[in-house]
Amino acid sequence: MTETSRRRAPAMDPDRRRAAIVAAALPLVIEYGAAVTTAKIARAAGIGEGTIFRVFADKDALLAACMAEALRPDDAVAHVEAISLDQPLAARLAEAAEVMRGFMIRVGAVAGALAGAGRGERPPRPGAGQEGGHDREAGLGAPRAALAALFEPERDSLRLAPQRLADAFQMLLMASGRPGAPDPLTTDELVDLFLNGALRHEGPPTARGPRSEAAG
Repeated sequence: MTETSRRRAPAMDPDRRRAAIVAAALPLVIEYGAAVTTAKIARAAGIGEGTIFRVFADKDALLAACMAEALRPDDAVAHVEAISLDQPLAARLAEAAEVMRGFMIRVGAVAGALAGAGRGERPPRPGAGQEGGHDREAGLGAPRAALAALFEPERDSLRLAPQRLADAFQMLLMASGRPGAPDPLTTDELVDLFLNGALRHEGPPTARGPRSEAAG
């Protein structure tokens, strides 16, 4: 049996084929960086190597698609939107923080691998150039809206609008998740700091009234 017949891929439209190849490539990109071979990716995807080049112009295009996929916040947003609003605000934010930190870890792993392995140069970034700032803002906007919804049940007790608090919480998450940060905050520490501030207070936080929950 020839390699071609043994590895013949089932019929699939180009968009689905691209998505399947990227899904197979992502863990390999994290492991090998830009040095990953298309042969390895093809084996992981269960296809012939030539199939990759039917939907991607070259390896750089595939790596750029992997970075674009890592930057997509869709799954993270869906998880945040599914958080029950019946929970206390602190529990909602802790759950959201875990989701968003996982998303940022994935982005950092892919970006770091592509920048640090094989070529010594950063691969093409999706949306680079004049549209880069727009793409970045679009990528932040959906998570911000999902986070803002978590504050809505307490809107009448908040010191700032839910959208502004969501923006501040998102920025705190991004800052706390930067690579190499010494003694990073745990999720519980981060949420407590955001809701209750940096100063010690007498008694448990719940004794300070609902308006204090949004301080930070």
